[in-house]
Amino acid sequence: MYAVIQTGGKQYKVEPGEELRVEKLDGNVGDEVLFDKVLMISKDDKVTIGRPVLDGVNVTAKIIRQGRGQKIVVFKYKQRKGYRKKQGHRQDFTGLKVTAING
Repeated sequence: MYAVIQTGGKQYKVEPGEELRVEKLDGNVGDEVLFDKVLMISKDDKVTIGRPVLDGVNVTAKIIRQGRGQKIVVFKYKQRKGYRKKQGHRQDFTGLKVTAING
């Protein structure tokens, strides 16, 4: 059994017991999160697709980690103009463990 959910502008294929990283969500470690934007669900080789989302179907997950990703270096440079700009970026993320697909 698996489902496709939407969060943070991205879509994720999730199964019960799976761990994944998503864009930062509000909450503390140990909190339950409910995803109600379920786009598709597959159970016993039967696939149900929403238009655009399925009614009465949700996915519950538990927050296992709040963190920041590795640093990305952004370097801008213009040849022969003396322009150099170096920036860094670390994206916040939330680590989840999917507990159940309901519906």
